[in-house]
Amino acid sequence: MYQETPDSFIQSIPAPLPTSDCKKSHFRASFTLFASARKLSLSQFHTDSLSDCRIHKEKPVEKRTSTTQIIEVQKTLLDALLEQSKFRSRAMKTRLGCLSQKSDSYSDFSTFLPNKLEKPIRCMKLSTEEVVQWTESFSILLANKCGLAAFRAFLRSEYSEENIEFWLACEDYKKTKSPTKLASKAKKIYSEFIDVQASKEVNLDFQTRELTRKGLLEPAHTCFNDAQKRIYSLMERDSYPRFLRSKIYLDVLNQTQSNSQTQRRFS
Repeated sequence: MYQETPDSFIQSIPAPLPTSDCKKSHFRASFTLFASARKLSLSQFHTDSLSDCRIHKEKPVEKRTSTTQIIEVQKTLLDALLEQSKFRSRAMKTRLGCLSQKSDSYSDFSTFLPNKLEKPIRCMKLSTEEVVQWTESFSILLANKCGLAAFRAFLRSEYSEENIEFWLACEDYKKTKSPTKLASKAKKIYSEFIDVQASKEVNLDFQTRELTRKGLLEPAHTCFNDAQKRIYSLMERDSYPRFLRSKIYLDVLNQTQSNSQTQRRFS
């Protein structure tokens, strides 16, 4: 398949001429080596080239090995990230479950904790008749110590506890007799519940807000009356019906019924 290099091709190449006598021996040796090149067959040259290629083809093996290692490292990192994501997802579900159970139900209604700074409200002697009376009117619910605590716990679960806190602050404000304390309490109530930048701002219209602000120039027992009535109406119309359908109220009712049945058995 392969042929030797033609002599005519070798002979057609002009031989270099020596430029000096001192280079004759070197020229003669170079010419002899050049002339012997025609005996080199293309088949032999191809065979040598193949052997060289085999040597070079062995090098990609190392590259494949290093690439495999990189893929394994990437896979390990991906598995770790997926495992971390699953762990965070499970933790978030557990946390949300605990929050929903904490906000919408009580395991023991004998004690209500309205606030960390306030004393717990004991409802050990709460009867079923009292709990049923809470459904008659909103005023009856707020007049009952345990009913108020239960309603406040419900508002806390809806993140609207500021409404009942504002109403209670206004009730306490009306009972203040000292003019000095009256002015300081009025300023505190306004900055905490009515001011636009208040930390517990209640939902009031602009007119009521401005009327209350002007009333603070000469604090009186009636300066919060309009704002208190609006928040009371808001709770009565919106929050109170939802409270009567909530799990908090139903759990209180069921527990009082269960307690009364237990007392009858031992009586």
